[in-house]
Amino acid sequence: AAMPWSRQDVEALFERVKTWGKWGLDDERGTLNYLTPKVVAEAMSSVKSGKVISCARDFPVHPHPENPFPAQHHMVVAGDDPCVPGGHGLETSMDYIGIAFHGMASSHIDALCHVFVNGQMYNGWPATDVKSTGARRNSIMCAKDGIVGRGVLLDLPLVAGGPFLDPDPEITPEQLEEAERVSGVRVGTGDILLIRTGRDERRTVVPTSSLDGQRLAGLHPSVAEWLFERQVAALGGDGVHDPLPGGQRYDGWPVPIHMCALVGIGLHLLDNLWLEELSDACKEASRWNFLLSIAPLRIERGTGSPINPIAVL
Repeated sequence: AAMPWSRQDVEALFERVKTWGKWGLDDERGTLNYLTPKVVAEAMSSVKSGKVISCARDFPVHPHPENPFPAQHHMVVAGDDPCVPGGHGLETSMDYIGIAFHGMASSHIDALCHVFVNGQMYNGWPATDVKSTGARRNSIMCAKDGIVGRGVLLDLPLVAGGPFLDPDPEITPEQLEEAERVSGVRVGTGDILLIRTGRDERRTVVPTSSLDGQRLAGLHPSVAEWLFERQVAALGGDGVHDPLPGGQRYDGWPVPIHMCALVGIGLHLLDNLWLEELSDACKEASRWNFLLSIAPLRIERGTGSPINPIAVL
């Protein structure tokens, strides 16, 4: 188990993992810079069978303890009255969607402007650069052409020998390295790392309507340094990376992985992914790397985007 950390430990970690200025003083892409054309081209060799799997949850329209602000989906025109006024006989159906995607229900990507530390975001830009009309810096538009690379799944329950991880203790770098050994992969420069905790398996045993169900497994702050050293391009998981509840565990650092990754390292985070089908496919194929394609919406000044990451085995 990891030793308890103090606020000072997390503060020192944050300073060690900062990449500010590494890719230039105006950079807004952070570790996406590791995804060079050469790295992306090499990732294509991860495709063997051509099996395609979505890593996204369904559009979260149903109220739930983890979804207090459900997404909206309603019809504008439907088949019971399909004639568009002025459409000269056109029969059609059309719908509307709307979503507040940050939180625990929607599969989404956090832009580097989503979290601040001491009034600053990645590369030292002030928090005030995110205004009521959106982010002037570090918006999701840095990924407008998509994020494509080699995906690696570290399936921690598989290594632990159970259906899911308990929320305590926090996940350590040693556990990630054990998963690498068991799976025969090594996470390296430009990889898109996905970490499965078995959140959804646990929900079948401990529903979110219970007090214990509000808890989620997550990463120990020391994992941030591991991600920094391995030069990971993006990090995804079936939870939100930080253990919940976070609160005052580290006295002023309620979500140290979010804070160190987004603000310090410049590492984009993919939250609330659906990894059950991918896990099954990787087990069946006995391989844990694949091509992964992530296409954020082109939201000018957006703090992130809903996503449907596609793994190609």
